[in-house]
Amino acid sequence: MTAPTHDAPRRTAWTPPAGKPPLSSRMLRATWRDLPAKRHEAGWEPGLAVPAADGSSLVTDHYFPRAAGDFPTLVVRSPYGRGLPWSPMYGMLFAEQGFHVVLQSCRGTGGSGGRFDLWRNEAADGQATVRWLRQRPWFNGTLGTVGPSYLGYTQWALALDPPPELKAMVVQVGLHDPYALFHSDGALRLENALLVGVGMTYQHRGIAAFVRATLRLRRRLREVTTAWPLRGAYVTALGREVPWLDEVMTHPDADDPYWLGASPGQAAERLSVPTALMTGWHDALVDQTFEQYGRLRRAGCETALLVGPWTHTSALQQGWPEVFAESLGWLRAHLCADPAGLRPTGVRVHVGGENAWRDLDDWPLSPTATSWFAAPDGQLTQQAPTTATPLTSFRYDPATPTPSVGGPLLSWTAGPRDNSALEARDDVVTFTGPPLAEPVDVLGAVSARLSIATDTGHADVFSRLCDVDPQGRSTNVCDGLARLRTARRALTEVTVPMSATAHRFAAGHRVRWQISGGAHPRYARNPGTGESSVDAKEFTPVRITLHSGSVLTRPGGDQAARLLGGDQPGDGG
Repeated sequence: MTAPTHDAPRRTAWTPPAGKPPLSSRMLRATWRDLPAKRHEAGWEPGLAVPAADGSSLVTDHYFPRAAGDFPTLVVRSPYGRGLPWSPMYGMLFAEQGFHVVLQSCRGTGGSGGRFDLWRNEAADGQATVRWLRQRPWFNGTLGTVGPSYLGYTQWALALDPPPELKAMVVQVGLHDPYALFHSDGALRLENALLVGVGMTYQHRGIAAFVRATLRLRRRLREVTTAWPLRGAYVTALGREVPWLDEVMTHPDADDPYWLGASPGQAAERLSVPTALMTGWHDALVDQTFEQYGRLRRAGCETALLVGPWTHTSALQQGWPEVFAESLGWLRAHLCADPAGLRPTGVRVHVGGENAWRDLDDWPLSPTATSWFAAPDGQLTQQAPTTATPLTSFRYDPATPTPSVGGPLLSWTAGPRDNSALEARDDVVTFTGPPLAEPVDVLGAVSARLSIATDTGHADVFSRLCDVDPQGRSTNVCDGLARLRTARRALTEVTVPMSATAHRFAAGHRVRWQISGGAHPRYARNPGTGESSVDAKEFTPVRITLHSGSVLTRPGGDQAARLLGGDQPGDGG
């Protein structure tokens, strides 16, 4: 392995301790199937004290292969504890494959000293951990990072000033932008905030405490999310006040100085460390992964992208065989000079509707786009309107908010779901194309531009692409939300980014565009008054009127133009 470029201390002999990984970790490890065969037995050196940047003690467990020779090191920094599932998934599995693994609790979590902060300590503490590593006799100067969610955030924080030893990163369903985790165009991602609050508060205390807290939130979710005002209502579900949660919920403006320095995402703009990215189409952080992939590609950094049919959690459950194999192949290639596990193309995506994987050279595939227009009587057509007229209107009442159904969430309700009951509500409108004569593939970013007016000037608009099968089941594909801030009854245009997808609409299926005034509790209710969603004590129903010229745009060429030409009538919705 390559030695670090700075002056490193002389390495001394190291005698591996005799400890085995925890019994609970070994038992869980024994249940996994379809993983690469292990190469070594894993050893365990728990409870090491690593000095943080402020001198606090960061509790750290060291996993290692029981074999002679040099092995590279992986750093895994987590605010969620070092027990299940992190111990077997990252400590044991990677040690068995020939890596030292440093599994560390972030400051203020899992027994580590100091106070946890959602973002302000990770860059400095990551650097402090690397300085500690340089003193270890088993550290050979070759370093990688790996991990999901906030464990991805700690990787990006280290990459702001990457140490010379850092040779590879693997960011799985990863976070880099806390603002975008909690807000969308000023609208509070309420369910995300509550689930992150539970995870950050309880998961590092052990699986039992975390499960109890999660079940309590489930029982009280409706009570908490419908409270007037919303501020502080979470305490009954979380069992305590969480100062940082109050702060993120009450700062909806991305330009607020509160968020200054929160995102280390700009690290990707100048990064040269080979970085693999993995996500799922229904991961709550999928857009952040695509953003980082684009930055890395523009920077000329070696990168790979894997997108599966997963949610944030299922990527590490049902998707774990693919995610682990991909991670292992990337780390072996760049830390062990063994490229055998790399795939031949830079991008692999799972195509929904087709239930197949595709290997691609890049993402997105094509800059061309196809437009689908909302038309009278609930039709979706390729024909642009010739006059600007009202198409339909609906009333959104925050006292009985339009519910969220599936989609890219952190919760157990994430993923593709039947939207038929949702679309039967009188506060949801749909525009549907005719049955397709041939399959239509949508690979890339989808967006909507709505010509819209409201009677209060304050509303949200939720836009969703759905696949309707011959039996009438309407399944969500991708979606997004935007906030309206206009004069009363003023006609305005608003663009709604709807994320990206890889989906095949099969022959005989229909394309549906669904529009509503919200998706609760995924997003906090818009009070209709211009007040903060967190502090509002009064709510005003809003009538939203959609006009012709509203258009849904998807990537691709002329195929859909032939198939959605408007010659066949669509059904009203």
